[in-house]
Amino acid sequence: MNPTCLDYCLTEAEHQQFEKDGYFILEDVLSSDQIQRLSEAADRVDAEERAKRGLEPHARLSVRDFIARDAAFMELVDWHKTFPKVWGILGWNLQIYHSHLTMTPPQPTTNGRDLKLSWHQDSGRLNAEMETNPRPRVSLKVAYFLTSTSEPGRGNFYIIPGSQLRNQIDFPNGDRKSEVKESVPVLAPKGSAVFFDRRLWHSASANYWTQPRKVLFYGYSYRWLRPRDEVSPGKFWNDFDPIRRQLFGYSARNFQRLLDLKPRRKSSQLPVPFPDPKTNSSPAGENCRKYRLIKDGIWNTGNNLDDLHQGAETHLDHGSR
Repeated sequence: MNPTCLDYCLTEAEHQQFEKDGYFILEDVLSSDQIQRLSEAADRVDAEERAKRGLEPHARLSVRDFIARDAAFMELVDWHKTFPKVWGILGWNLQIYHSHLTMTPPQPTTNGRDLKLSWHQDSGRLNAEMETNPRPRVSLKVAYFLTSTSEPGRGNFYIIPGSQLRNQIDFPNGDRKSEVKESVPVLAPKGSAVFFDRRLWHSASANYWTQPRKVLFYGYSYRWLRPRDEVSPGKFWNDFDPIRRQLFGYSARNFQRLLDLKPRRKSSQLPVPFPDPKTNSSPAGENCRKYRLIKDGIWNTGNNLDDLHQGAETHLDHGSR
């Protein structure tokens, strides 16, 4: 994992907005070259799935478990500008539990410009079976926008700010397809990421722009939640570092320690530590500790995680945002 990730940890302002409104937008998280690569990969998936499903050109397409279909998608799983925000909210005991690629082509306007809303919270059965009020967060999503939705009418993501703390919404006439006074369109520029609580009441909308809306959704949850998708690593598994293996479901319980950290090496050359079988500690947690040590200039001569734990204890705060 890129050690510069620690320059992008969750800020207090972001944390407060997420807790209050249930979402926040981070602009310019993707470079123009990266957007192009991701967009080309998304177009390939769109063409393949549209042909396979026999969908019309104007039909909206959603593809689950898409990450392993291109290296460009895989790169975003632990993207250094966004992943620290995820663990800042959920902590280190997390995984990828769900992903979907969504393409919303321009709609014909012959029958008007209906928004075509469909309000919901994510994780449907969880909402039906959890009894608390409000229900627990459990997961969040990061949505990467490959096209601009900086103006209404572009297939915007609609939300009801603060609704993550409300189990029920009084929709007009009980109609979840109706417009709600409190709702707002998320005006996300091209190359931005939107972080949102799964409990936030939200909806897709119709696209009346000249270009398709392209969005990649990455869902993160605690590792004790059963994934919604297969969460397939595909051909990339053998190249994963321990953090990606954790995100794709690998358990530390039966894992042998394969660690040979040597001091006085450049941070870019340092191996990523594997889980500690004695403590069942997480790769994400340990990697955060290691890079903090490097960044703060207190990397010592420890040759195992126990030494690093002791060296880090007085310097690091696992709950840092």
